[in-house]
Amino acid sequence: MTQSILPTNKTLGVIGAGVMGRALVQGILSRGVLPPEQVWAADKIEASCERMRADFKIQAATQYKDFLPDTDILLLCVKPRGLKSAVDKLKANGLRPHTMIISILAGVSIAQIEEALGTQNPVIRAMTNTPCIVGEGMTCICAGTHATGEQLALTDAIFHSVGKCMTLEETHFDAVTGLSGSGPAYLYLIMEALADGGVRVGLPRHAALEIVAQTVLGAAKMVKETGRHPAALRDDVTTPAGCTIGALLVMEDGKIRSVLARAVEEAAKIASGLA
Repeated sequence: MTQSILPTNKTLGVIGAGVMGRALVQGILSRGVLPPEQVWAADKIEASCERMRADFKIQAATQYKDFLPDTDILLLCVKPRGLKSAVDKLKANGLRPHTMIISILAGVSIAQIEEALGTQNPVIRAMTNTPCIVGEGMTCICAGTHATGEQLALTDAIFHSVGKCMTLEETHFDAVTGLSGSGPAYLYLIMEALADGGVRVGLPRHAALEIVAQTVLGAAKMVKETGRHPAALRDDVTTPAGCTIGALLVMEDGKIRSVLARAVEEAAKIASGLA
C-alpha cells in the first residue's frame, strides 16, 4: 500500500460522485494515498452521496459548507457544463483562496476555470481515465496561472499513485481526452469483439474473455518494457504464410487502422466543444 503523501491534518474533497469521481476516490483510498478520514465527497444527488458513504466510509453530502474550511485540495469531477454552478456553490460555501483545485473536466480550459472562479486559487487541469480504480490510470496534467511547481508536483504524485502521470502543454488536452480519456472504451469494444471471435471458433465465453484480457495485458507490457515499436513487435508474431498475417489482412480489409485513428480524432473534436 502506498504511504500517504499528504500530512494527516490535510484533506481532499471530491466534487461530483459520478463515474470518475468514484473511480478517483476508490483509487486514492485503495492505494493508500490518503486515509478515509482525510477525504470527503459531494454530489447534488443524495443517493450518490449515500453510495459514497456506504462504499468508501467517507463523509459525503449535498451540502459541504462545513468541509471547506479544512480542505486543501479539491478534485472537480462534475460534467463540463456544470462548471459554473459548481464554482458558484464553492464560492458561496466559503472556498478559501489557497485551496488548490484540480479539474478533470473534459474540454474545459484552465482559462475558463480561472474566469469562473474569479479568484487566485491555484488550478491544475488533469485528464485521467477509469483504470485508476485498479492503479493503472493514465493522467496528463498542466498548471494554471497561480499554481506553483510544488503544487504541480503534488498533483503528479497523487495521480502517479493510481497509475501513470505526465505533464503536457494544455494545447494537447483535447487529443489526450480522445486518446486516453475515452481509450478504455475502445479497448473494451475490441476485447469484446475478439472474445466473440473466440466463441465463434468454439471457446467457452469465460475462457475467451480470460485469454483476451491476458493477451491485451501482455501485449501492452511488451510495448512498455521493451521500448520497441508496436509494428516491430507485430512482425515478431507474423511468420511467412502463417495464420497471423491472414488475420491481419482481414483487419486491414476492414480498415481497422483508419477506423481507430478516426475514432480518436472524433472524440478529440467532440471534447473541444464540451464546455
